[in-house]
Amino acid sequence: MSEDNSYNPRKILSWAEEDRPREKLILKGRAALSDAELIAILIGSGTVSLSAVDVAKGIMNSVNNNISELARQGIKDLMKNKGIGEAKAITIMAAMELGRRRNDIPENRRRHIKSSNDIYDEMKPHLMDKAHEEFWIILLNRANEVIKSVAVSVGGISGTVCDPKMIFNHALENKASGIVLVHNHPSGQLKASVADINLTEQLRKAGNLLDLPILDHVIFTDKGFYSFADEGIF
Repeated sequence: MSEDNSYNPRKILSWAEEDRPREKLILKGRAALSDAELIAILIGSGTVSLSAVDVAKGIMNSVNNNISELARQGIKDLMKNKGIGEAKAITIMAAMELGRRRNDIPENRRRHIKSSNDIYDEMKPHLMDKAHEEFWIILLNRANEVIKSVAVSVGGISGTVCDPKMIFNHALENKASGIVLVHNHPSGQLKASVADINLTEQLRKAGNLLDLPILDHVIFTDKGFYSFADEGIF
Protein backbone atom coordinates (compact mmCIF):
# COMPACT_ATOMS: atom_id res chain seq x y z
CA MET A 1 0.00 0.00 0.00
CA SER A 2 1.44 3.40 -0.96
CA GLU A 3 1.88 6.00 1.74
CA ASP A 4 -0.31 9.10 1.62
CA ASN A 5 2.06 12.06 1.95
CA SER A 6 -0.61 14.74 1.55
CA TYR A 7 -0.67 15.48 5.29
CA ASN A 8 1.07 13.81 8.19
CA PRO A 9 0.40 15.48 11.59
CA ARG A 10 3.66 16.08 13.46
CA LYS A 11 4.03 14.49 16.87
CA ILE A 12 3.97 16.99 19.74
CA LEU A 13 7.58 16.36 20.76
CA SER A 14 8.81 17.27 17.27
CA TRP A 15 6.96 20.58 17.17
CA ALA A 16 8.70 23.91 17.66
CA GLU A 17 8.08 25.36 21.13
CA GLU A 18 5.82 28.09 19.74
CA ASP A 19 3.54 25.35 18.38
CA ARG A 20 3.24 23.70 21.80
CA PRO A 21 1.44 26.29 23.97
CA ARG A 22 -0.06 23.70 26.32
CA GLU A 23 3.36 22.32 27.18
CA LYS A 24 4.75 25.85 27.50
CA LEU A 25 1.99 26.74 29.96
CA ILE A 26 2.80 23.68 32.07
CA LEU A 27 6.55 24.34 32.06
CA LYS A 28 6.63 28.13 32.34
CA GLY A 29 3.20 29.20 33.61
CA ARG A 30 0.32 31.01 31.94
CA ALA A 31 1.98 34.43 32.08
CA ALA A 32 4.71 33.20 29.71
CA LEU A 33 2.25 32.68 26.86
CA SER A 34 1.42 35.31 24.26
CA ASP A 35 -2.19 36.20 23.47
CA ALA A 36 -1.95 34.12 20.30
CA GLU A 37 -0.67 31.09 22.23
CA LEU A 38 -3.54 31.35 24.72
CA ILE A 39 -6.03 31.51 21.84
CA ALA A 40 -4.32 28.51 20.25
CA ILE A 41 -5.08 26.51 23.39
CA LEU A 42 -8.73 27.54 23.10
CA ILE A 43 -9.13 26.53 19.47
CA GLY A 44 -7.16 23.31 19.92
CA SER A 45 -6.22 22.66 16.29
CA GLY A 46 -5.30 24.44 13.11
CA THR A 47 -5.71 23.52 9.45
CA VAL A 48 -3.83 21.30 7.00
CA SER A 49 -1.37 24.11 6.30
CA LEU A 50 -1.52 26.14 9.53
CA SER A 51 -0.84 25.19 13.14
CA ALA A 52 -3.22 26.34 15.87
CA VAL A 53 -0.68 29.05 16.76
CA ASP A 54 -0.59 30.25 13.14
CA VAL A 55 -4.40 30.46 13.09
CA ALA A 56 -4.37 32.34 16.41
CA LYS A 57 -1.74 34.76 15.12
CA GLY A 58 -3.98 35.45 12.14
CA ILE A 59 -6.86 36.25 14.50
CA MET A 60 -4.72 38.65 16.52
CA ASN A 61 -3.41 40.33 13.37
CA SER A 62 -7.01 40.91 12.26
CA VAL A 63 -7.64 42.99 15.41
CA ASN A 64 -4.25 44.75 15.35
CA ASN A 65 -3.06 42.57 18.25
CA ASN A 66 -5.56 44.29 20.53
CA ILE A 67 -7.23 41.85 22.94
CA SER A 68 -9.92 44.42 23.78
CA GLU A 69 -10.81 44.66 20.10
CA LEU A 70 -10.96 40.87 19.94
CA ALA A 71 -13.53 40.94 22.76
CA ARG A 72 -15.77 43.05 20.52
CA GLN A 73 -15.81 40.48 17.72
CA GLY A 74 -18.98 38.54 16.97
CA ILE A 75 -19.23 34.97 15.67
CA LYS A 76 -19.36 36.08 12.03
CA ASP A 77 -16.38 38.38 12.52
CA LEU A 78 -14.28 35.58 14.00
CA MET A 79 -15.31 33.14 11.26
CA LYS A 80 -13.73 35.41 8.66
CA ASN A 81 -10.37 34.14 9.90
CA LYS A 82 -8.90 31.10 8.19
CA GLY A 83 -9.31 27.98 10.29
CA ILE A 84 -12.12 29.34 12.46
CA GLY A 85 -15.53 27.72 12.21
CA GLU A 86 -18.60 28.37 14.29
CA ALA A 87 -17.58 26.10 17.19
CA LYS A 88 -14.15 27.70 17.57
CA ALA A 89 -15.64 31.19 17.25
CA ILE A 90 -18.09 30.39 20.05
CA THR A 91 -15.24 29.07 22.22
CA ILE A 92 -13.29 32.31 21.77
CA MET A 93 -16.36 34.44 22.52
CA ALA A 94 -17.07 32.43 25.68
CA ALA A 95 -13.49 32.96 26.87
CA MET A 96 -13.74 36.70 26.19
CA GLU A 97 -16.96 36.88 28.20
CA LEU A 98 -15.33 35.08 31.12
CA GLY A 99 -12.54 37.64 30.95
CA ARG A 100 -15.10 40.44 30.99
CA ARG A 101 -16.50 39.05 34.24
CA ARG A 102 -13.07 38.86 35.89
CA ASN A 103 -13.85 41.72 38.24
CA ASP A 104 -17.06 40.22 39.55
CA ILE A 105 -17.15 40.04 43.34
CA PRO A 106 -19.11 37.32 45.18
CA GLU A 107 -22.67 38.49 45.82
CA ASN A 108 -22.43 37.83 49.53
CA ARG A 109 -19.93 40.67 49.86
CA ARG A 110 -21.50 44.12 49.75
CA ARG A 111 -19.50 46.63 47.73
CA HIS A 112 -19.25 50.19 49.00
CA ILE A 113 -19.47 53.09 46.58
CA LYS A 114 -17.29 55.84 48.00
CA SER A 115 -16.11 57.53 44.82
CA SER A 116 -16.47 57.70 41.05
CA ASN A 117 -13.58 55.21 40.80
CA ASP A 118 -15.68 52.70 42.74
CA ILE A 119 -18.54 53.25 40.28
CA TYR A 120 -16.21 52.63 37.34
CA ASP A 121 -14.86 49.42 38.90
CA GLU A 122 -18.39 48.24 39.69
CA MET A 123 -19.43 48.60 36.05
CA LYS A 124 -16.36 47.10 34.36
CA PRO A 125 -17.78 43.55 34.28
CA HIS A 126 -20.96 44.88 32.67
CA LEU A 127 -19.76 47.51 30.20
CA MET A 128 -16.16 46.74 29.27
CA ASP A 129 -15.69 45.98 25.55
CA LYS A 130 -19.32 46.72 24.66
CA ALA A 131 -19.74 47.90 21.05
CA HIS A 132 -23.19 49.40 21.65
CA GLU A 133 -24.52 51.89 24.18
CA GLU A 134 -26.25 50.76 27.38
CA PHE A 135 -27.80 52.65 30.28
CA TRP A 136 -27.45 51.18 33.78
CA ILE A 137 -28.33 52.17 37.32
CA ILE A 138 -26.57 51.17 40.53
CA LEU A 139 -28.97 50.98 43.47
CA LEU A 140 -27.52 51.79 46.89
CA ASN A 141 -28.71 51.41 50.47
CA ARG A 142 -28.25 54.09 53.14
CA ALA A 143 -24.68 52.96 53.77
CA ASN A 144 -23.88 53.43 50.04
CA GLU A 145 -23.55 49.67 49.63
CA VAL A 146 -24.55 48.18 46.29
CA ILE A 147 -27.94 46.48 46.36
CA LYS A 148 -27.78 45.60 42.67
CA SER A 149 -26.83 46.97 39.25
CA VAL A 150 -29.56 46.99 36.62
CA ALA A 151 -29.52 47.52 32.84
CA VAL A 152 -32.48 49.75 32.02
CA SER A 153 -31.82 50.35 28.34
CA VAL A 154 -29.78 48.83 25.51
CA GLY A 155 -29.30 50.87 22.36
CA GLY A 156 -27.20 51.08 19.24
CA ILE A 157 -23.74 52.35 18.47
CA SER A 158 -24.67 56.02 18.78
CA GLY A 159 -27.14 56.14 21.67
CA THR A 160 -29.77 54.69 23.94
CA VAL A 161 -33.00 55.94 25.46
CA CYS A 162 -33.96 55.28 29.07
CA ASP A 163 -37.39 55.48 30.70
CA PRO A 164 -37.37 57.45 33.99
CA LYS A 165 -40.38 55.46 35.25
CA MET A 166 -38.43 52.21 34.87
CA ILE A 167 -35.48 53.64 36.79
CA PHE A 168 -37.56 54.69 39.78
CA ASN A 169 -39.66 51.52 39.70
CA HIS A 170 -36.47 49.47 40.12
CA ALA A 171 -35.34 51.74 42.95
CA LEU A 172 -38.64 51.51 44.82
CA GLU A 173 -38.97 47.75 44.36
CA ASN A 174 -35.48 47.20 45.78
CA LYS A 175 -35.95 49.72 48.62
CA ALA A 176 -32.97 51.75 47.44
CA SER A 177 -31.90 54.94 49.18
CA GLY A 178 -29.78 56.31 46.37
CA ILE A 179 -29.20 55.86 42.64
CA VAL A 180 -26.12 56.15 40.44
CA LEU A 181 -26.63 56.55 36.69
CA VAL A 182 -24.13 55.00 34.29
CA HIS A 183 -24.04 54.81 30.52
CA ASN A 184 -21.20 53.92 28.17
CA HIS A 185 -19.78 55.66 25.11
CA PRO A 186 -18.43 52.94 22.77
CA SER A 187 -16.69 55.70 20.81
CA GLY A 188 -14.50 56.45 23.83
CA GLN A 189 -15.72 60.06 23.97
CA LEU A 190 -15.35 61.36 27.54
CA LYS A 191 -17.75 64.25 27.28
CA ALA A 192 -21.34 64.77 28.42
CA SER A 193 -23.74 65.73 25.64
CA VAL A 194 -26.53 68.26 26.05
CA ALA A 195 -28.96 65.32 26.07
CA ASP A 196 -26.95 63.63 28.85
CA ILE A 197 -27.04 66.79 30.96
CA ASN A 198 -30.76 67.40 30.39
CA LEU A 199 -31.67 63.80 31.23
CA THR A 200 -29.57 63.91 34.39
CA GLU A 201 -31.26 67.09 35.57
CA GLN A 202 -34.70 65.62 34.82
CA LEU A 203 -33.91 62.50 36.85
CA ARG A 204 -32.40 64.52 39.70
CA LYS A 205 -35.56 66.57 40.08
CA ALA A 206 -37.75 63.46 40.04
CA GLY A 207 -35.46 61.71 42.51
CA ASN A 208 -35.61 64.61 44.95
CA LEU A 209 -39.41 64.45 44.94
CA LEU A 210 -39.33 60.72 45.69
CA ASP A 211 -36.54 61.00 48.27
CA LEU A 212 -34.38 58.88 45.94
CA PRO A 213 -31.38 61.11 45.22
CA ILE A 214 -29.30 60.70 42.07
CA LEU A 215 -25.79 60.62 43.51
CA ASP A 216 -23.77 60.68 40.29
CA HIS A 217 -23.94 60.06 36.57
CA VAL A 218 -20.87 58.37 35.10
CA ILE A 219 -20.02 58.08 31.41
CA PHE A 220 -18.09 54.83 30.98
CA THR A 221 -15.46 54.05 28.33
CA ASP A 222 -12.96 51.20 28.14
CA LYS A 223 -10.11 53.61 28.90
CA GLY A 224 -11.63 55.87 31.53
CA PHE A 225 -14.74 57.68 32.74
CA TYR A 226 -16.43 61.05 33.18
CA SER A 227 -18.21 61.77 36.46
CA PHE A 228 -20.87 64.49 36.68
CA ALA A 229 -20.25 64.78 40.42
CA ASP A 230 -16.47 65.09 40.01
CA GLU A 231 -16.95 67.79 37.37
CA GLY A 232 -19.23 69.81 39.65
CA ILE A 233 -22.28 69.48 37.40
CA PHE A 234 -24.36 68.33 40.40
